[in-house]
Amino acid sequence: MDIGSNAVRLLIKQVKENENLVSKRLAKVLLLRVPLRLGFDVFSLGEVSEAKAVKLRRLMKAYRQLMKIYEVTDYRACATSAMRDAKNGKSIIKKILHDTGIQIEIIDGQEEAKMIYNNHIECLEDRTGNYIYVDVGGGSTEINLLTNGELVQSLSYNIGTVRMLSGAAREDTWRQMKDDLERLTTGFKEINIIGSGGNINKLYKLIETKDKKTQRITVDALEQLYNVLKPLSPEQRMERFGLKADRADVIVPAAEIFLTIAKVVRAGYIHVPVIGLADGIIDSLYAKNMGIKGSF
Repeated sequence: MDIGSNAVRLLIKQVKENENLVSKRLAKVLLLRVPLRLGFDVFSLGEVSEAKAVKLRRLMKAYRQLMKIYEVTDYRACATSAMRDAKNGKSIIKKILHDTGIQIEIIDGQEEAKMIYNNHIECLEDRTGNYIYVDVGGGSTEINLLTNGELVQSLSYNIGTVRMLSGAAREDTWRQMKDDLERLTTGFKEINIIGSGGNINKLYKLIETKDKKTQRITVDALEQLYNVLKPLSPEQRMERFGLKADRADVIVPAAEIFLTIAKVVRAGYIHVPVIGLADGIIDSLYAKNMGIKGSF
């Protein structure tokens, strides 16, 4: 479970063996996404409102029942930026544990970045280059620097789509991110971006000139789409591009974050493997518990 600033996701995967029974893989069984938008409370008020807290508890109860129906043998529930910042985050988690039995962990930005990185590195066909892995969420942006397939550094910044829409993304945080990226990538002849998060996945789908074989888009193509989206109201974006209400507002600040990073690191492409934090949670959980059976 990924309890984010914009949406709360439940992803269930099942271990499947291939025909020769040598290798195993994880296949998606169920993915649900509910846009609770916790960040709009937290980044404006400093805490999750009682109304949103009640909805979150109800959602966790529903997710628990689904986990029973699908006979989940192990799970991990991770809360990210909004719950990290919420003054009442720990008390909400305590109530959820009492009501549902689900233990929610508030993970820091470094762990979030590394968890996503561990999942995405397997998606790279070419591991000899230099990449900036960027995951843009509602409350924060996680960045990993990869050189020849090796993780050099993981960074996290309180810059996210919901935080920006709430006017809570600080200028000094933007400057710090730009300075760090400039310092880390100085001397690199070529560097590209691996992007994740619901917004870059949607932007990838909207761009007609994408390279489906390599799952990448050019930064120029993203900028062209951004220039079309930005002047439109969320309602106009919904009508013209078929976006949901909870995507129509955050998609523009997400594009701004990706374009800002691309400019700093002088990237030409963004690879979009369409995988997120929930995948990373399951992969790390499976690696840790491989061969151990249990029941939820």
